[in-house]
Amino acid sequence: MASSRTNATDPRREFALGVVQQLRDAGFQSLWAGGCVRDQLLGKEPKDYDVATDALPADVIQLFGEQRTVPVGAAFGVVMIPGPTRRHGQVEVATFRTDGEYLDGRRPESVQFCSAEEDAKRRDFTINGMFFDPLAAQVLDYVGGQADLQRRVIRAIGDSHARFGEDHLRMLRAVRFAATFSFTLDPQTLRAVQDLRSRITGVSVERIMQELRRMLAHPTRAAALQLLHESQLLPEILPELNAPLADPQAFAAISSAFHSLEAVQFEPALALLLRPLHESSPGESRQRLQAIHAVCRRLKMANDEIECISWILESLPVLRQIATRPLHLLKPLLADTRAPLLLAASAAADAAAGLAADDAAFAWHYLSRTPLEQLNPAPWVNGDDVKALGVPPGPEIRRILTAVRHAQLDEQLPSRTAALELARQLAAAHTR
Repeated sequence: MASSRTNATDPRREFALGVVQQLRDAGFQSLWAGGCVRDQLLGKEPKDYDVATDALPADVIQLFGEQRTVPVGAAFGVVMIPGPTRRHGQVEVATFRTDGEYLDGRRPESVQFCSAEEDAKRRDFTINGMFFDPLAAQVLDYVGGQADLQRRVIRAIGDSHARFGEDHLRMLRAVRFAATFSFTLDPQTLRAVQDLRSRITGVSVERIMQELRRMLAHPTRAAALQLLHESQLLPEILPELNAPLADPQAFAAISSAFHSLEAVQFEPALALLLRPLHESSPGESRQRLQAIHAVCRRLKMANDEIECISWILESLPVLRQIATRPLHLLKPLLADTRAPLLLAASAAADAAAGLAADDAAFAWHYLSRTPLEQLNPAPWVNGDDVKALGVPPGPEIRRILTAVRHAQLDEQLPSRTAALELARQLAAAHTR
């Protein structure tokens, strides 16, 4: 396993070390806790640092000052300490605690402050249940986290059914951790997820979608999809896909596409995942998008996310054999800021189908050598120009503008003068 040494000059690390030192100087026990310990044992630079202490929230606020602390969850023993600059981040300081009964599958009804060992045993997974003393450079492991890191296993602390019964979202987190770190799920932990899978529907869709975004944006998204399938969570969180993915070949195609997908955003992956639903829905493309919109709205996704996924699904058929199609179809696609996401999805879909990604390759090449002003030039003709030719308000104006715009994008017109002449000819044909 990798050494616990990380970048000592990281301002977040320096600030977190200072928080521990200040608590120690005041006579309190204080340790780094959770994900930051796991990450540094894996040789990764932690994104943030959490501190666990026997100091009560009131002690922490008094020690660091009311102006420098934010009691974000003082009832649960949590106080946030912002760093002096944004580069230093912020440190969450939590009092060692045990949790009372969970009635809502999310939060305990009460907490009781306790020792470090008791605190470790109420956490979710062994790899997240370790402490680290940065002053002595010593790991404190009461739950077998180091051994599970060595074994590359995600294992719930104690009784798996109890841990998932306390917070149902932990089932999705187990999948995400296993996929992200390329670990396996401990058999008992996996069995508990399968047994309790229906409870995930009691979790808010916002929290579910947050986990799903993180899984689909990560390069290990194919492993996450497989684990969602094995754990039987997929039909619980996306029941709309039960019928489209009932065919094992359809699921295998999505998994293969995920293996090939090169994207750091989640939208292309979710578009590919929802593609069978889009293609199996009746009606024209825009009617089929209604089913996609219904899923996305149920998951309470942001409007721009829904629009991006819809645009990718609408644009994938347009991109087929794009080298043989007119430029007025290609240019608007490539002028869109979401074009890289579309091309990534197209290449992945082709790879899953055993095809060469010729459409994406052609589009990437065209995009690399074509400036934006050529992809999306200012229109040479507008509605007032067409009205001046005697065309009354109505759909004919739009038809003429569209025809002239297509000719401009197809590079069939050298100037605005030529565009106006084409508009005049089209207007004259209309009045005959």
